[in-house]
Amino acid sequence: MDAKAWKFRKDGAHYALKSESVSLPAGPAESSVRIRIRATSLNYRDIVGWKNLAGRPVDGRTPCSDGTGEIIAVGSEVRDFQVGDRVAGCFFQTWMSGRFDMMHHRNDLGGTIDGMLQQMIDLPASGVVRIPDYLSYEQAATLPCAGLTAWYSLVHRGMLQSGETVLCIGTGGVSIFALQFATALGAKVIILSSSDEKLDRAKALGATQTLNYHTTPDWGEEVMHMTDGKGVDHVVEVGGQGTLGQSLQAVAPGGHIALIGVLTGFGPPSTSLFPLLAKNIRLNGIYVGSREDFREMNEFLSKSRIEPVIDRVFSFEQADAAFEYLYSAKHFGKVVVKGCD
Repeated sequence: MDAKAWKFRKDGAHYALKSESVSLPAGPAESSVRIRIRATSLNYRDIVGWKNLAGRPVDGRTPCSDGTGEIIAVGSEVRDFQVGDRVAGCFFQTWMSGRFDMMHHRNDLGGTIDGMLQQMIDLPASGVVRIPDYLSYEQAATLPCAGLTAWYSLVHRGMLQSGETVLCIGTGGVSIFALQFATALGAKVIILSSSDEKLDRAKALGATQTLNYHTTPDWGEEVMHMTDGKGVDHVVEVGGQGTLGQSLQAVAPGGHIALIGVLTGFGPPSTSLFPLLAKNIRLNGIYVGSREDFREMNEFLSKSRIEPVIDRVFSFEQADAAFEYLYSAKHFGKVVVKGCD
């Protein structure tokens, strides 16, 4: 059986996106399901691969960890799913629950194994979850990485409590999900952006306070002022080396920083780490979450009815344009690609 797929192909120092035809076996393996993909969402991680920012060889790889669709066939040993179920793939196909193990990096969608930017895919039944009934395929496609990362950061590792304060850096997918989850859980949210228009949109989603980091480059100090010198209880740190110093200044003593992203690069921080000690801060490295965390998040979503924020939806044939748009950093929330008919 042939199906359409987008592939990274080496193009000088970077990679090009190419639409190709791939062959699938007649049916899924005994313990797997076959999914017709209805929607895929992009993450900065896909830009890292496309632009070869981390030096990771991805030639021939189908990108994108995040996708949803309907099961069109099940293996003979599958009991938990049936044809017609609406599902999403798990970012780490082997991280079921509990403590992370480095072996899971051998089974990350769109990284070491082919991802979701294709017409159909076979995945182990243990590597998929049902998506909330109230969400469209496009909305649910935003969940496997960005949604789960925000949830795992604040709820599982951060143990967020009602009344606490959360600082979100930027208005990309993870930060907007963090804003929505924190607000739904009764926390106060300060959010940063270089765009006043995006800050206004964040306020409409529940942000308590906003701050333009372009006009206020020393935003760590300003956050302390905004919190009457207390600092924030949690920082959703998606910037990395270029923003960690400001985050260390903004966080409260005994507070928590979820170190998630590398938007400012992969190098070491250019700031003193002494505040980490002096303030007794918890610094957690975050790389998505487990299948069990995904299911718990989906249960919360079904109760809270949070609507994922999608900036733009591109057709499958426009997937390369979707990458360009995400790379432009004009987006607010998530960028989604519809499935191939």
